[in-house]
Amino acid sequence: MTGIELIAKERQHQIDKHGFTGEHHANHPEWYDDNQMIDAASLLVEPDISGNVWYPKNWDSHWFYDLCRRSHKERLIIAGALIASEIDRLNNLENEQHN
Repeated sequence: MTGIELIAKERQHQIDKHGFTGEHHANHPEWYDDNQMIDAASLLVEPDISGNVWYPKNWDSHWFYDLCRRSHKERLIIAGALIASEIDRLNNLENEQHN
């Protein structure tokens, strides 16, 4: 699979398994309005994230630490999907403003 296919597959997994749609993200500003997905993606792309790992504001630390323990390739895929989900969130907010 290509990189974009792997990212799309991960994004769909986030939606199907966790219900993390753009609408969900837009409806939960406590988890997403402070750039948490971008912050998470920026950490996950680092080749070596050992040591003191922080977690995004209001996110479950155990869940995020599990993501940080994955291989660099897996973290890159997840980071790409998180960026796509932030775009979905912004699109949803824009659509709400126009309606």
